Amino acid sequence: MDDLVQALAGIVGQANVASGADAAPWASDWTGQYHGEPLAVARPADRDQVAAILRLAGARGLPVVPVSGNSGLNGGAMGQGAIMLSLDRMRRIREINPRARTAVVEAGVIVAALDAAAETHDLTFPLAFGASGQAMIGGVLSTNAGGANVLRYGNTRDLCLGLEVVLADGRVLDLMQALHKNNSGLDLRDLVIGAEGQLGIVTAAVVKLHPRPSQRVTAMVAMPALDRATDLLNALQDASGNAVVAFEFMPRAFIDGHLALRTDAREPFDAPHPVNLLVELAAARQGNLAEVLEEVLAARLEDGTVSDAVIAASEAQRQEMWSRREAAAEIAFARRPVLDTDIALPRDCVADFLRDVEPLLTAIDPGCQVLSVAHLGDGNIHYTCWPSRDDAALKDALRAEIDRLAVAMNGTFSAEHGVGLSKLGSMSRHKDPVALEVMRAIKDALDPQGILNPGKTIPR
Repeated sequence: MDDLVQALAGIVGQANVASGADAAPWASDWTGQYHGEPLAVARPADRDQVAAILRLAGARGLPVVPVSGNSGLNGGAMGQGAIMLSLDRMRRIREINPRARTAVVEAGVIVAALDAAAETHDLTFPLAFGASGQAMIGGVLSTNAGGANVLRYGNTRDLCLGLEVVLADGRVLDLMQALHKNNSGLDLRDLVIGAEGQLGIVTAAVVKLHPRPSQRVTAMVAMPALDRATDLLNALQDASGNAVVAFEFMPRAFIDGHLALRTDAREPFDAPHPVNLLVELAAARQGNLAEVLEEVLAARLEDGTVSDAVIAASEAQRQEMWSRREAAAEIAFARRPVLDTDIALPRDCVADFLRDVEPLLTAIDPGCQVLSVAHLGDGNIHYTCWPSRDDAALKDALRAEIDRLAVAMNGTFSAEHGVGLSKLGSMSRHKDPVALEVMRAIKDALDPQGILNPGKTIPR
């Protein structure tokens, strides 16, 4: 062990290697569900140091687990018995090009910091989720993260033009062209995005920036039932010229959970409602989005589709609305044992899924309780179970039933959080067998020693 630490120190400097008790900050994840003692944690300053670490690991046959902000939920950065490669020192925003609306960033740049830098040019990096103040570019690319603005801007993959990747043998794959069209063979960039470090270590990226909205209007909307929510979304899109950036669903149980979690939390409406939506419209063009929103909501209030609505009258009120939604992970993990899932369905199937799934779960575990919250605009549901006992087999049975119903409704068991460790069983059960064979073949071709984040993402 001392020999390994010294070898790593020779690459990154003694101050940038941690082992034993000093590695504790990297030994467990945010959820507290995954714990692993790494051999050592190395914090490289640049691409060449990453390459040198991978060559060292390859020569010794040691596994390497990359870690960015360590804000994942599925155990993708658990580093038991591995060299953990933390990219937190690689935080340079190398360039912002306002004319091309692009930025060149290193993998350790925090998502919120990039957006703040873009703001100085009246631009935005629109990836938005609760952990954006902790998550880093390398991590969100590795999981193809989503968030609240996917409806308008897409997932991380849709925001990336180019990549710099260090392969398992230390070679550098340079795909850093800032091109919107590049039909020159296989798209290796998209192959790496979402691979969770299985194929190489992302060290830098060229990302898209968008005009920062000059107007934004946000509201909480109550409905008596979820099955008409998609009609409301379509009406808002039609009336606003597709200006809806977020369309988030919180059931009554979620509101109760938020009130219990935060002593300063308030009810969104004067009376409780079964369906609570957070709706946001934004645009950089002229026009009055507030009037558009008010007109659509007024019509829906009149016909009974909408029960109540509150439009944010200030930025403080808007932030209060968003803080409620962004507390989702805290609410889910405030109780133990917990089973957190991340599925996606066609938008018009979400209400049917939520209606049908709970009886199936209580048939398996009559004492289990459930909580859901959804990026309704893109059909992504974060469905949480609190089983009656901490039993791995019980959790697996509950997850299997959630996955089975989602897949039966033409959905997926993994939407935006990655696979990591927690969804390996789901991959085995539901991923097309030929697709798994192809994934394994690609993994073996690019990482023949199997040193990159082994045991994650692709079931063997």
